[in-house]
Amino acid sequence: MDLWQLKVFTSVVEKRSFSKAAEAIHLSQPTVSSHIKELEEHFGCRLMDRLGRETVPTKAGEILFSYANKLLKLRDEAESAISDFQGKIRGHLVVGGSTIPSGYILPKIIGPLAREFSEVSISLVAGDTAEIIGQVSRGELEVGIVGARVDNNALVRQEKLVNDEMKLIIPASHKWADRDQVECAMLFNQPFLAREQGSGTWRSITKSMEAAGFDAERLNIIATMGNTASVIQAVLGNAGISILSTIAVADLLESGRLKALTVKGLDLGRSFYITTHGKRTLSPLSRTFIKFIKERFSED
Repeated sequence: MDLWQLKVFTSVVEKRSFSKAAEAIHLSQPTVSSHIKELEEHFGCRLMDRLGRETVPTKAGEILFSYANKLLKLRDEAESAISDFQGKIRGHLVVGGSTIPSGYILPKIIGPLAREFSEVSISLVAGDTAEIIGQVSRGELEVGIVGARVDNNALVRQEKLVNDEMKLIIPASHKWADRDQVECAMLFNQPFLAREQGSGTWRSITKSMEAAGFDAERLNIIATMGNTASVIQAVLGNAGISILSTIAVADLLESGRLKALTVKGLDLGRSFYITTHGKRTLSPLSRTFIKFIKERFSED
């Protein structure tokens, strides 16, 4: 057993497919199958099951997957620490982001990061705020960027990165398009597009409404969606209205396809937070990344 075999194995588990894993790590499918077979021979048990078109880990595979991730993470940390000792910044960093950071903030810093640190590669893991915070607290991610502050969680440390402003987003053809502001009570008679319960966006909306004396459950929610991009497309298709980050719709607001309105009485300002484990020492690469991203946003 070697670390490369474990990398191949984790890829198959994550992609739930031998062919997709092979494509992701640039190997032939027979080579991927050979690595998995060698691991199964090493451990003397079956690690993967084929269920129709999907490949899933057996119970033994689930156990190995947990340890494989830890070993691969230790490898990355070791390489990063030695590079730091030598005065070099290189290695691979996995960064988690809730919907807005992973879709609209972090992608914009990959280019500048690559130009400044040519030997650093980065992978983005997307999830809702609750998922990313959970992965950070379990040690699966060193760094996450999320849109909500965590209360009463000693395993998580947070630092504000950037402020965001949410507004009511409507299609340009909406009857309110000539307005700049609406009353909160007016929202309850409109078809509303919501984010899922674990999202930072939805948490901010419900907290703001509660603080203003309104119940978000009274909204006429016609659809709940798992990401902001889907909500944006539904608004563009005149399915309904929604409260969204202006960061996410900046280009569409500028082009005039969407309109952003203030909701009177609601405080829809929020922040995105750099989130790390509260009781673990960050790797040199993670510290470099955090310093880099903080400097980038302090310039804006």
